[in-house]
Amino acid sequence: TIGHVDHGKTTLTAALTRVCSEVFGSAKVDFDKIDSAPEEKARGITINTAHVEYDSAVRHYAHVDCPGHADYVKNMITGAAQMDGAILVCSAADGPMPQTREHILLSRQVGVPYIVVFLNKADMVDDAELLELVEMEVRDLLSTYDFPGDDTPIIIGSALMALNGQDDNEMGTTAVKKLVETLDSYIPEPERAIDKPFLMPIEDVFSISGRGTVVTGRVERGIVRIQEEVEIVGLRDTQKTTCTGVEMFRKLLDEGRAGENCGVLLRGTKRDDVERGQVLVKPGTVKPHTKFTAEVYVLSKEEGGRHTPFFKGYRPQFYFRTTDVTGNCELPEGVEMVMPGDNIQMTVTLIKTIAMEDGLRFAIREGGRTVGAGVVA
Repeated sequence: TIGHVDHGKTTLTAALTRVCSEVFGSAKVDFDKIDSAPEEKARGITINTAHVEYDSAVRHYAHVDCPGHADYVKNMITGAAQMDGAILVCSAADGPMPQTREHILLSRQVGVPYIVVFLNKADMVDDAELLELVEMEVRDLLSTYDFPGDDTPIIIGSALMALNGQDDNEMGTTAVKKLVETLDSYIPEPERAIDKPFLMPIEDVFSISGRGTVVTGRVERGIVRIQEEVEIVGLRDTQKTTCTGVEMFRKLLDEGRAGENCGVLLRGTKRDDVERGQVLVKPGTVKPHTKFTAEVYVLSKEEGGRHTPFFKGYRPQFYFRTTDVTGNCELPEGVEMVMPGDNIQMTVTLIKTIAMEDGLRFAIREGGRTVGAGVVA
């Protein structure tokens, strides 16, 4: 759930668990339990997040709700919860507010693929025309940030009614049921990591006499099979080579799959041609870049971040996957400085290339200490 403070995200989250527990038999979670979300750490950043789960007729959903606005910003930027879709909660009585806009923008920046809208507190609006107006405003706002505003499903209802088991004018339980059915139909099945093109960040390089060079790492996605061509991308010119063996726990295998830690034997590649920080990929799928725009969260002093602001020309290290690369920061037009605790869009120019694509997460470090987190936009 995303949306402005007090528009009913947590109430809707609790209502979803209640309705699904009655209809589909999943567990119900109370409002207070969701609201007092425990702290968790992601990339050294403290985030309060509530994780709840519920079942529909066809799916099992894992749902994230955050208490504070700052928690959303951190959650989305660090990728602590990779989202396949979001429910935008907007109060029909108030219409879109600043955080409504900011959450939609963040969703666009960090690559949330689908948004479904729940116009909440509709029981407080007597005027049908007013409801229509708010709906149009929300659609316009979505379109502004390149979401399909005209085609986005909007469900109108009252989360509080549904939570209390009421259903006047089908605004309570019925509306929440309809929301769940909409999630089922509008948000497609996410592609599993194993079905995506192969990518493995290189953590270590060994040379094995008589066999050649082995690179090790955890396969991030896809499958690598022996005798397949692979590319080594990042830090230097892209090289093509062939995988001649895959080894896991000292056993020789035919393939390495997403989630596995393995060693990949590369034909004709010299020990000095490869280094930590490069990635092994299916040819042609990932390009190296030095310049990119990113959405960044700067750690506050309390989180162990900087104590002072930084200005344009700031040159920290950017930690991608397994390595640090120095980069120069350009701030947006009219922004002079960035304070600890801020989130900001910036353009970064690295001194070496890194294999990157939209949605890639990174940390910003100074002398090995994390001072920020970001996502390539």
